Amino acid sequence: MSTALRPSACPGLLRIVQALDGGICRIKLNGGSISADQADAVADAAEQFGGAIEATNRANLQIRGIGQQSAALIERLLAAGLGPRTAAGDDVRNLMLSPTAGIDRQMHFDTRPLAEQILDTLQSHPRFHELSAKFAVLLDGGEALAMLEHPHDLWLSAFERDGETILAFGLAGCPTDRGVGAVALEHGHALVVAVLELFLESARPEQTRMRHLLDELPLSAFIEQLSTRLPIKPISHWQRAAVADDLHIGAHPQNTSGRVYVGAVPALGRLDPAMLRGAAQLARQFGNGSLRFTPWQSLLLPDVNAGDTVQVLEGFQRLNLLTRAGDPLARLIACTGSKGCGKGLADTKQDARHLAALLPSALNVHLSGCSRSCAAAHCAPVTLLAVSPGHYDLYFRDATLPGFGALHARNLTIEAAATLLAARSRSPIDA
Repeated sequence: MSTALRPSACPGLLRIVQALDGGICRIKLNGGSISADQADAVADAAEQFGGAIEATNRANLQIRGIGQQSAALIERLLAAGLGPRTAAGDDVRNLMLSPTAGIDRQMHFDTRPLAEQILDTLQSHPRFHELSAKFAVLLDGGEALAMLEHPHDLWLSAFERDGETILAFGLAGCPTDRGVGAVALEHGHALVVAVLELFLESARPEQTRMRHLLDELPLSAFIEQLSTRLPIKPISHWQRAAVADDLHIGAHPQNTSGRVYVGAVPALGRLDPAMLRGAAQLARQFGNGSLRFTPWQSLLLPDVNAGDTVQVLEGFQRLNLLTRAGDPLARLIACTGSKGCGKGLADTKQDARHLAALLPSALNVHLSGCSRSCAAAHCAPVTLLAVSPGHYDLYFRDATLPGFGALHARNLTIEAAATLLAARSRSPIDA
C-alpha cells in the first residue's frame, strides 16, 4: 500500500504527526469497534514502538510517544487489519455511530450495514478523498447511548413517522439542532453521497468544512440543489429524544433478553498496554470477542450474559478502569497538556487528577491546555482553560455564547477552582 498522502495536521494510521512527546498515530475504528486480537496488536505496537494509548473523542484510538520506528509500527497495524482499504481513504473514514449500534434497546434500526456501505464509498471513490481530514458524518439510529453534542458536517438521525423509519438530517451541527429535511431509510446512502458531491462542487479549496460553505451559500439554496438529486421529505416538530449521560459507564441491558454491555472508563482517556490486553481478554472470556470505544473516551464490552456482570466489572476494576458514574475522575476530560504538547500551558492530566481528588462529587469538567480544545469536540458544562502552569480561567457553558461559554473567574489554582465548583454543585447547574 502506498503511503503518499496530502499534507494534513491530523494524525492518521499512515501519517505519524510529531508532538512534544513523540509521534502520534491515530487508528480509526469502524463504528468504534475493534476485535480482541486487534486490541492486542495495538497494545503490542504501543509497547514496542510507542508509549501511551489514548481513546479519542471520536471513538478511535491513538498511540503517542512513537520514536524512529514508525514504518514498522504502521506495518504492524496494517497487518492487524486496522488500516484503510486505500491509503488515500484513511483521512475520510470519519463516520460516527452510537457505541451501542445494533444492540441498543431504544434504536429505530441497526445502523451498521448502512455505515459499512457509507465507509466503503468514502474509501473507494477518489473524489471523496479531496475532503478535509476533519470533515465528519454522524449516523444516529435513535439509540439511548449517543453523542449528540459533537458538531458534524452532515448528520442523519432516525425517527418513526406513520410506522416508517425516516432519517432526519442537518448540516454543520448536531441532531439536537433543527433538521433541514428527511429521507426514507433506503435513501440514506444516496443522501450522504449527494451531500458530499454537492459540497465538493460548491466549496472553494479554502472552504474545508460545511460551515465554511454555509457562511457564504444560503442553506435554502444548498437544500434546493440537493432536492434535485434525491427526494427530500419536509419535517416539522421533530426533536431528537434526549439521552442519559451515564450509559457509557457500568452495566446496561441490551435489546436481547439476558444480555448486557459493560462500560469502563480509562482515567482521562489513557490506557497502557496491559489495560488494553486485559480488556481484550475479558471480551474473549465474557463477550463476543470485541470491544467498542466511545466518544466519551471510554470502552464497552458488548454481549455479556447478565449473570457475568459482576465478574466483568471486577475485571475492569482490577485493570484500574473506572466503572462507576459517581467517580469524579470518570467525568473529567483533559488534553495531553504541556507534558506532550508544545502549545499546552499547563500539565492538564496531572491537574485533572488533582481536581478529581478535591471534588466532593462527580462533575463534567474539561481541562484544556490551550484554546484549541483538542480533547473535547463539544462545549462542556464546565471548562478550565490553562493560562499558565497550574492556573486556569473558569468558564460555564452558555448556549447564548460561543466558545467555552461565560467566563466566571480568571487565573485560578486547581484548589480555588475545586472550591468554586464544589460550592456551585450545591446549587442547580448543568453539570
